[in-house]
Amino acid sequence: MAEASDDGTGFGPATPAGHAARAGVWSWILFDWAAQPYFTLVTTFVFAPYFAARLAPDPATGQALWGYSTAAAGLAIALLSPVLGAIADASGRRKPWIAAFSVLLVVASLTLWFTEPGRTGAISIALVAFAIGTIGAEFATVFTNAMMPDLVPEHRLGRLSGTGWAVGYVGGIVSLVIVLGFLSARPETGRTILGLAPLFGLDPATGAGDRAAGPFTAIWYLVFVAPLFLMTPDAPRRERPAAAIRHGLAALKKTIAGLPAHRPAAAYLLAHMIYADGLVALFAFGGIYGAGVFGWSMTEIGIFGILLAFTGTIGALLGGRIEDRIGPKAVIIGSLGLLTLAAIGILSIDRTTIGFVVPVDVDLAAPDLYATLPERLYLALGGLVGFAAGPLQSSSRTLLARLAPKAEMTSFFGLLALSGKMTSFVGPFMVGALTALSGSQRIGMSVLVAFFVAGAALTATVPIERWNGR
Repeated sequence: MAEASDDGTGFGPATPAGHAARAGVWSWILFDWAAQPYFTLVTTFVFAPYFAARLAPDPATGQALWGYSTAAAGLAIALLSPVLGAIADASGRRKPWIAAFSVLLVVASLTLWFTEPGRTGAISIALVAFAIGTIGAEFATVFTNAMMPDLVPEHRLGRLSGTGWAVGYVGGIVSLVIVLGFLSARPETGRTILGLAPLFGLDPATGAGDRAAGPFTAIWYLVFVAPLFLMTPDAPRRERPAAAIRHGLAALKKTIAGLPAHRPAAAYLLAHMIYADGLVALFAFGGIYGAGVFGWSMTEIGIFGILLAFTGTIGALLGGRIEDRIGPKAVIIGSLGLLTLAAIGILSIDRTTIGFVVPVDVDLAAPDLYATLPERLYLALGGLVGFAAGPLQSSSRTLLARLAPKAEMTSFFGLLALSGKMTSFVGPFMVGALTALSGSQRIGMSVLVAFFVAGAALTATVPIERWNGR
């Protein structure tokens, strides 16, 4: 059947038989918009720096504790994702799984409100809620990603994934502007970055605006994930839950045993396991690192986050279209090369030094935003991180979608989550442990370079036929 004409986005009013109509495709894309604020507001740019600066005894301790919590969530995801993916393949339907893990995300995000400074157990509440919310967000993403091959033809997967990531980044920008512009205020001034008093009388002295990022994320997610459930088609149910569990576990055993027969997918899962460690840790600690090294307030961190999301949007859009021409493997390797350069540049900077050894005369008391050269360089390198991370994340899921057997798609995406989480707790753990042992955030973050270099080298060995864009 000939492919229907599209509206300029690459997704037509109807796709060939067996694929989704435009409304279903765009509702799937909207999931990235719905979920991204959790990663933007909670994991990286608002709540994480609030935890390190306001709840933890000091930034280095906060970075270490956040690393341990990220590691715990990653370990849980690593252990469960392939099992649940196999069960979902056996049962057929993915939406019930997305709904169940969405509940975890929403409840955990709401709980973050109850972490005001001085509250008994606030640190424990924050760490446990963050870990549970991360599990919910990551698992919901696993099952949503597995829907991709049912929505568009294979040669449109790059554009679908890239558009999803780009829309997600824009959602992160919008949510960050709302929180920093209208909810989160600096304790010193009582004003947001737009110079406004925070809405709803949120008290900056108790970090109310920063804590509100949690409930805001929950509400945002509930509103924008709804179209996925209403309009995106799900696979038909194949088996009842009890039979699906039994057959799913058997299928997982068969899938793992059969990995040598799917050598390209197996090789890629190994490569992904390595570089995903570095990416998880980089995003988990980007805002915390800026807060600790430069003493950035939420204003500087927020603008930094907006920049990363903006450049990530551009990178994801460009990467998706480039991928459809040259293939996801080349995009992944190129993105990892850029991330390696950016990470080295970031580690070479502190408050008074660039290039590891070059001293810079700075006025540490200057009131202007990003008043020093090291801060401006860090900002520019952060933009490069966003530009590279967008296509890396987008192409990571489409490469597997092209390599994995369709009948075992969710199982393989579960294995992708496993490869991304089985050792992803190692990255944050190593950052946390090295930071705790050395007392230096720079030394703690230095491990990321090794992950990116090794990941690129392993990806280059993945056997895949030359991609010819269609």
